[in-house]
Order: sequence, then structure tokens, then C-alpha cells
Amino acid sequence: MKGVILDKDSFDRGDIDLKKLLQHPAEWIDYASTSPDQIKHRINGCEIIITNKVGLNKDLLESTNCLKLIMIAATGTDNVDLDECRARGITVCNVRHYATPAVVQHTFALMLNLLTNQFRYHQAVTAGAWHNSNVFCLLDYPIVEIENKTLGIIGYGTLGKKVAEIAKAFGMSIQICQRPGGKKVPGRISFKQLLANSDVLTIHCPLTPDTLNLLGENEFNRMKSNAIIINTARGAIIDSVALVNALKKGQIAGAGIDVLTEEPPSSSEPLLQPALSQQDAPNLIVTPHNAWATRESRQRLVDQMAEILGKWLSGHPINVVS
Repeated sequence: MKGVILDKDSFDRGDIDLKKLLQHPAEWIDYASTSPDQIKHRINGCEIIITNKVGLNKDLLESTNCLKLIMIAATGTDNVDLDECRARGITVCNVRHYATPAVVQHTFALMLNLLTNQFRYHQAVTAGAWHNSNVFCLLDYPIVEIENKTLGIIGYGTLGKKVAEIAKAFGMSIQICQRPGGKKVPGRISFKQLLANSDVLTIHCPLTPDTLNLLGENEFNRMKSNAIIINTARGAIIDSVALVNALKKGQIAGAGIDVLTEEPPSSSEPLLQPALSQQDAPNLIVTPHNAWATRESRQRLVDQMAEILGKWLSGHPINVVS
């Protein structure tokens, strides 16, 4: 049995124990990364594929003749043509709930940095502003308490619920919206109400046709001018151009973004333009899609893939999405 790992560098940089995964009977080949023009050659003759973000579309799947299992080293499945896999009898499994502590931690790291302007104070101290101050402290940027603020949550699955749990410990008030396109759930408010009520808005829903560009110009217009937004879900849920404009105009007070529509981002990404100065968007933090990426989280990822492979080999597959 031949197996290939297409983008090992996306979850292991030599600090993860792969023994549980590699102990299963398979001849493994791993690649640090795989470009689109390399995929077809590298998956040829493989019965098992592990991919994190490398895409497997219909044409590529049609080029294989012995593929039996695809393990996605992530929860999201939008990089694999699931319909084609079903048609061809290819089992597709994903990993679940492995990164909850890491993503929740990162969510609050972004939130607290924005509310306290901690990163801007660090820059000021490094630039010598504290040395030159005529008082003992710097008060150049707003510092806002998290207690008694309203946290609006879009997406109330495992991640959203854990964020709510931690937020309550900070003394925040929690509001959850009816997700666009989702089933109505008692106790949830409308999306429009959530936008108007939230001091902090955090996104934890999947990217679907209903959530594509969920937050754009109209939505930012409905938010409080002192509100901040956190996105650790999927980049395309927010219209980046609209977000840049909202920050420039002061329609919202800040944004903590861990995900972009295209990753790695192109030189045209609106949120990463050199011209987007601190004066234009003084309260913007962009991190490189690593909210999930603690060492502990990545080890759980690999251990779960080992379990998935073992169950599949025994005829009792788990985490099947196709």
C-alpha cells in the first residue's frame, strides 16, 4: 500500500511525533509542500493521500486508478471534490476538534491586543516614547476593559461555545445570532441585531455559499464605531476591501484577522498593502493562519489521523465526510 503526504510542512516542522501514523502498513512518501503542477504526478499510484490544503479536484481524482482514502489534515473539506470522491468510491475523512484550545486562545489574544492596544504600546516603547515621556506611563492609545462588553458570536459549534465559556469568565455578555442559511434556533437573535449590539464580533462558522462575504460594507455600517471584529474562521467570510474601508473611515474600531481569502496571500491582498499605514488602519492585526498551530494542537492532529487510518484499515472508518 502506497501513501503520500502532500504538504507535511503545513503541520510538522520536525517537532511532531509521527510514529503512531507511520506505524500502519504503508509505504509513505512525504513532501514539504506540493504545487498545483506537481499534484498529478505525486498522487499517481497512491492508495492513501494526506493533504492539508493541497486541492484535489475532479480532474486530478480522475487521473488516479487506485486511490481509496483521502485524509484531510484539517476540519475544512473545501479543497477536495467530495462529490467526485463519492462517485468513485473514495473515502474522505477529516480531523475534528483537535485545535479548539489553540483557536480559542488565539481569538482572545487578538481580542485583548486590540482592546488594550498592547501591540501599539510595544511599538511605542521600542521607538523610545516611554524614555521621552514626562509622566510615568503612556496613555497615547485607548485601553478598553473587556468586562461588561457584549460579545457577538457567529457560529456556535465547538469553537463558538468554548469562546463563550471563556468570555463569561471575563464578565462579558454573550449574544449568538441565527446563522445565515442555518436552521432557526430558539434564543438566537437575528444577524442584523448581532451587528448592532456587539462590542466584539467573533466568527467561528464555516465558509458556505450563505457565509461568503457575509460581512461587507452594509454590515460594517450597522456596527458600533467602537466595535472590533475577530476572524479565525475563513477569510472569504469577510469582504477585505470593505473591511479596509471600514477601518479607514472609523466605522469600526479594529480587526484581528487570522485568515485571508487567498493563502498564501497574493501581492494584491487589500489587508496587506504597504500603503495601508498605521494612520489608515491603526488597529489592524493580521496573523498568518496559525491560530490553530500550537505544537499540542498539531500533535493531536497527527494522532487523530493515525486513529482514522487504523479504523479505516480495520473496516470501521470514522470522521467520514464522503
